[in-house]
Amino acid sequence: MDLKNICQQVTDLTKIVGQFIVSERKNNSKLDVEVKGLHDFVTYVDKTSEQKLVTELKKILPEAGFIAEEGTSTEKGEKYNWIIDPLDGTTNFIHGITPYAISIALMENDKIILGVVHELGLNECFYAWKGSPAFLDGEIINVSDKKTTEESLIATGFPYNDFKRINPFLKSLEYFIKNSNGVRRLGSAATDLVYVACGRFEAYYEYSLSPWDVAAGAFIVQQAGGKVSDFSGDNNYIFGKEIVAGNNFVFDSFLNRVKQFMTL
Repeated sequence: MDLKNICQQVTDLTKIVGQFIVSERKNNSKLDVEVKGLHDFVTYVDKTSEQKLVTELKKILPEAGFIAEEGTSTEKGEKYNWIIDPLDGTTNFIHGITPYAISIALMENDKIILGVVHELGLNECFYAWKGSPAFLDGEIINVSDKKTTEESLIATGFPYNDFKRINPFLKSLEYFIKNSNGVRRLGSAATDLVYVACGRFEAYYEYSLSPWDVAAGAFIVQQAGGKVSDFSGDNNYIFGKEIVAGNNFVFDSFLNRVKQFMTL
């Protein structure tokens, strides 16, 4: 399998669908917002974008199935599956703020072998495939070389309907606000992860996530030289609804702090 060629086709596809998303945001003041759950929204743009992605990804790799946020295709593949979020950051998109991104990963059995995240606010495309470096628009990217949490810029996300762990999360947030270079909440997990990959953030953590939020971005972090785990330090971060990511210097101490607060 020529993963480099497949990755190029996927990045080209995200650029085409990304143009549709951006044009709809510019040309439509009414987005026909639907409520999927508490503080969980979807628009016709999400649904149409996913339909476009699924249609074209089937052509790129016909034997692959799908794990897709809006359920356009629920057919699973025996060996290969695309994990796709057609619009990560829908709430941002609805309110006309960035970032929001297209996130696509290809899973072989239980391993991610390709990831593409196209952030549409800055029109930046991050990508990698098995055995490759991580790239941003053709240039190789790497995680940062900051050595400590105290000198790190940290990203996180706020849960929108799962508040069972909100108290320990808020305690962790207080700690990192006081003991880092700053904490940011952008509203797009895929973007947070690729910003770790290119060194804009040193570390990131969040809970109450879905596979399509993190699969592509986590892979790109790893290909950029970073580390990723769940809150316990294990590998259940794609389907386990929690993730920690960081550069090689900060990761272990950062993970230990997250674990201290979030695994009690």
